[in-house]
Amino acid sequence: MRSRPLPALVVLALSVTAVAAQPVERHRADAERLIAAALADSAAWNRLADFVDTFGHRLSGSQALEDALDWALREMQADGLDNVRGEPVMVPRWVRGRESATLVSPRPKDLNMLGLGGSIGTPAGGITAEVLVVSSFDELAERAEDARGRIVLFDVEWQGYGPTVQYRSRGAIEAARVGAVASLIASVGSSSLYTPHTGSMAYADGIPRIPHAALTIEDARMLHRMQERGERPIVRLEMEAQTLPDAPSKNVVAEVVGTEFPNEVVVFGCHSDSWDVGQGATDDGGGCIATWEALRLVKQLGLRPKRTMRLVWWTNEENGLRGGTGYRDAHLAELDDHLLALESDGGVFTPSGFGFSGSPEAMAIIRRIGTLLEPIGAGTITEGGGGADISPITALGVPGMSPNVDGTRYFDVHHTDADTVDKITPREIALNVAAIAVMTYTVANWDERLPR
Repeated sequence: MRSRPLPALVVLALSVTAVAAQPVERHRADAERLIAAALADSAAWNRLADFVDTFGHRLSGSQALEDALDWALREMQADGLDNVRGEPVMVPRWVRGRESATLVSPRPKDLNMLGLGGSIGTPAGGITAEVLVVSSFDELAERAEDARGRIVLFDVEWQGYGPTVQYRSRGAIEAARVGAVASLIASVGSSSLYTPHTGSMAYADGIPRIPHAALTIEDARMLHRMQERGERPIVRLEMEAQTLPDAPSKNVVAEVVGTEFPNEVVVFGCHSDSWDVGQGATDDGGGCIATWEALRLVKQLGLRPKRTMRLVWWTNEENGLRGGTGYRDAHLAELDDHLLALESDGGVFTPSGFGFSGSPEAMAIIRRIGTLLEPIGAGTITEGGGGADISPITALGVPGMSPNVDGTRYFDVHHTDADTVDKITPREIALNVAAIAVMTYTVANWDERLPR
């Protein structure tokens, strides 16, 4: 009998099974050494505390960010990492200036607020107007006539970051579209202890630009209650915010060069910038230190991966993504040999594993590698991984990955003055170091290159 060719899906399944069956045990000893070294002390937390206590928040274009990046370059060289360098990037420069929001009527009260990144300022003397509180864009459209000449406040219940953040990003556009003179939002956060949350916002061509700021959840709810009782609250908003010319910055890069295939790269890292409040410890100082420590431990233990492990601190994630796009442009000719891109930008809380975006064959390998992390509870690999800074290269086919962590506390402090190092424990960041070190090193040291 003449044999028939196997169906395509069967061939794919057999191929994935063959890839998955490749031995992982020979990597276990190295994984155990990395885990033990990561969990041996509080080195990662101590370095994070040193980093954020010394430099504080690090907004793009600020001297604090550039001082922090220069310090990181010196320390990475002292750690003995390979090819430590800064790759130049121009970044936007938004300056907050003095700002305030004051309830004028029905009673005087200072409202705790933060201007949103990219907002224009108010005219000299501020803007004083009645407030119209709405709970959605649909409600704003229904009350468009009422919004004209008023300050629109979007008091939206937390529904998760994705659904809620649109009021921060689009609020000024939609409010200006119906004639509002300024826009406010209830801070985009999962809870509040009277902490306003900043973050980026946008304008649209052809629509007037109006000031845009965040109030605390508590004050937004209070103004909403006043309106529901038939009162017409009046607020005075004063903001000196302005956007200055672009400023020079850099992506920080360090490597452990591969022994057999040095041109094949596993790239991983964080974003070095933060908003201009708090310490930027959770977003994203912890990710920066965890990825740095992962590479440092590989070097310290004398491990020699077949392929190059490249650490990148991407600059300007928060309000421009210039670091991510700059890296893509600078390394465009090399991207076919970028086997994996990992970004840690979800906090360094207790990890459960990683999200991964790539081919079924690559997923099979990643899940095998994940078994090395089962002893610390970080071995679960799920579909879908990536990050803002790596998105310019994952869009061109580089497989993407991100740690999955317990994010229940993340949006409590996100973009606030409360984002400080005390919110992170030494054990949690050490677990992140261990998971990232094992994953990136093992992919770099696997027998075959991770398939696309």
